[in-house]
Amino acid sequence: MKILSIESSGHVASTAVIEDEVLRAEFTLNNGLTHSETLMPMLAGMLELCGIDKHSIDAIAVSAGPGSFTGLRIGAATAKGLALGLGRPIISVSTLEALAFNLCHASGATVCPIMDARRGQVYRAAFREGIRLIEDGAESMDDFIDRLNGLGHGNGEFIFLGDGVPVYREKITERLKGSYVFATAENSLQRAASTAQLGLWAYQKWLIEHGRTAEEVLEEGIAAIDFFDDQVMDPDDFAPHYIRKPQAQRELESGLLEDPGEHSLKKMTGEKHGKKRKPEAGR
Repeated sequence: MKILSIESSGHVASTAVIEDEVLRAEFTLNNGLTHSETLMPMLAGMLELCGIDKHSIDAIAVSAGPGSFTGLRIGAATAKGLALGLGRPIISVSTLEALAFNLCHASGATVCPIMDARRGQVYRAAFREGIRLIEDGAESMDDFIDRLNGLGHGNGEFIFLGDGVPVYREKITERLKGSYVFATAENSLQRAASTAQLGLWAYQKWLIEHGRTAEEVLEEGIAAIDFFDDQVMDPDDFAPHYIRKPQAQRELESGLLEDPGEHSLKKMTGEKHGKKRKPEAGR
């Protein structure tokens, strides 16, 4: 069974293939180029170097968020395009869970993935030995530290990773009670290999629950499947999990940004800054 994975939720662009519990390849870039420039060439090059026919892929796992709105949309579009073209299901994987999975062998420690959500907030969660202690969410780093301090004793050492670490390292040092460390470079940011492994397990579980084999799904095609769920799904049903609304939508709802439809109407009628143009004399 082969699972292709795509990770584009943050600064890193990453893709990987896992085949029957073996990591065949992982390609990761953190070079400042946009994901729209890098993802497809990375995917094509990786598959070619590995000698893997894309039609032999069983499913596509994608980092579903939270994260960068643009990055998540690019990853989703790439995954959906491939999945629809190949007739394969998509496996939705939590970005924070996959990030924490980088440190899945950290026995006894509380793993805390944090991503800079800007506007003074982080996307965060907490895990200990694969068990969720805090669900995915967005809040200030101060509030998250309060949550961690409130977990009580017996949670072992805290390990922080993610692109929120350099932003909030000083605050963690000042406010967190208990011992802590920061993940080293090879595990500190998103990796498609972790997304692929979690995707593989989710797909295997889904097959067992529905009494199917991977070969049967390939033979029947996704159009014949009517028992998808909220993790293994038809590509048409996949959407990123943003947690927060896009900034433009928040500004529109708060009145800081003018509705483009209203702007067009005002332009046509001459209305500006809430005032209507005075009618010309004789009209």
